[in-house]
Amino acid sequence: MTDIREIAVPPGLKGLVVADTTVGDVRGAEGFYHYREHSALDLVEHCTLEEVWHLLLTGDLPAPEEASAFAEELAPLRVLDDATLDLVEREASTGITGAPLAQLRTVLSHLATGSPPTYGASPAAVRAEALRMAAATPTILAALHRRGAGLPAVAPDPTLSAAADWLWMVTGERPTPEVERAINRYLVATVDHGFNNSTFAARVVASSGADVGSALCAALGAFSGPLHGGAPDRALEALDQIGTVDRAPAWVRERVAAGDRIMGFGHAVYTTHDPRAEMLKAEAQRLGGPLVDLAVAVEQVVEDTLAELKPGRRLYANVEYYAGVVMERCGIPRSMFTPTFAVSRVVGWSAHVLEQATTTKIYRPSARYVGPPVVR
Repeated sequence: MTDIREIAVPPGLKGLVVADTTVGDVRGAEGFYHYREHSALDLVEHCTLEEVWHLLLTGDLPAPEEASAFAEELAPLRVLDDATLDLVEREASTGITGAPLAQLRTVLSHLATGSPPTYGASPAAVRAEALRMAAATPTILAALHRRGAGLPAVAPDPTLSAAADWLWMVTGERPTPEVERAINRYLVATVDHGFNNSTFAARVVASSGADVGSALCAALGAFSGPLHGGAPDRALEALDQIGTVDRAPAWVRERVAAGDRIMGFGHAVYTTHDPRAEMLKAEAQRLGGPLVDLAVAVEQVVEDTLAELKPGRRLYANVEYYAGVVMERCGIPRSMFTPTFAVSRVVGWSAHVLEQATTTKIYRPSARYVGPPVVR
């Protein structure tokens, strides 16, 4: 019998199947991904975030009456109690900038205090906890942002959609239908994306039977890493540095020569165009403006230059490239780009935690010891 320690796996577990899931999947070679049995981009085209949220939690797209009932269930969960608001105030008053996800982890951990473990809990109880945490997330992030900027927090409005309410709480202004549409499409497009790093982190913690909040905080910790969720603002910063299309080739060559990554290009799974980037590019072009024109022109130059410098390996724009452009055009501050990503992804994490909670097998991989010889 082969010793389990002798079974080698690819670095980063790349390509290794570690679980079965009904939540969704990514087909990188096809440039396609789906939630449940539905094409994600079809859902982007036709559904609100709340409808997709219902799909991921229950397995079904809601009928109109179910959608109304779900919205009514969500509304009170978006409102923060006084103790949580006090904690938000304390976090926002620290003077620490650039750490919204870390502050969110602190507040979510507070909300999870006393929450029961998922092990042995009923699916209804786990669902209730997941919904409570995910519904509160945008309110917490928006309040942290506004209080940190010296502005009053904006209470959620139950008459607004999830996308419009997020914009309202962040900016203090009612979004136009065009802007609401763009952000809803972004949120729906980024709810879930296979067994990415943060989703796996959530499932590892959930596999121990821990409470929902612990799993979501683990996911947030993984998501905050610059190699995962933190690129939309940096992709836009690259456009700032390039400035004009004629500067793009030299800029790319300098970065490649220095061994730097070109933020907003390339993906760990897609070997062709990222379908989310293609959708967001079209959305950006609907919004229009000089920034969009620059982004579209620079995209082609960067792809062509990378193809020349890295023959045999095509690198295309990924979701972060046009996500930053769309959010900038919709009036979301750059410091809130990654938090906006988290507002959608927490829904997907919740669905995975719910699914993981139905199993009783804890993740327990092995590591190969490669240190100095052991003295016995």
